[in-house]
Amino acid sequence: MTQAKILAFAGSNRHGSMNRKALAIAVIGAREAGAEVTVADLREFAMPIYDADWHQEHGLPGGMLALRKLMMAANGLLIASPEYNASITPLLKNTIDWLSQSVDGASGNAPYANKICGLMGASNGAFGTIRALPHVSYILSNLGALVLPIVAVPHAGDLMHTDDTIKDERAGKMLHELGGKVAQMIAKLF
Repeated sequence: MTQAKILAFAGSNRHGSMNRKALAIAVIGAREAGAEVTVADLREFAMPIYDADWHQEHGLPGGMLALRKLMMAANGLLIASPEYNASITPLLKNTIDWLSQSVDGASGNAPYANKICGLMGASNGAFGTIRALPHVSYILSNLGALVLPIVAVPHAGDLMHTDDTIKDERAGKMLHELGGKVAQMIAKLF
């Protein structure tokens, strides 16, 4: 049985991000299920807006190569996606687009292929990113990831107390279980 190695990141760089808090709960669930989890802060992996001409002229950004290395070492992903205008955030889409570029002859799908992915999102609105998550799921599935059923958290301002303990126990349980399911699925399949 393979130990789950999971890369976790949020498509939000905002301090106090609800999605980063939701991700933290899923990470705890994965770790409690026996997974080794690396949490990446996308601010530490600088990548310009994807532009094929820039790519051809300058090559691959160092931030992309560093994040891709972490992703290639993982057999699972936990991704928290905010919702902008009922769709994916520019930060998350740009990250996915850069990571899907070929490197040294290896397919652009390689970082995603056969990865078990737990996808979640949190927002203050009543929809809880449910309009954006299918977009993200479609993109990741197209790249070869195996996306588990998504978890959307509405009214996410009520998710945590000010001391970062869980206030909305139902939402907290769903996020915790998602992390655990990713770890368990990896252990079963790999």
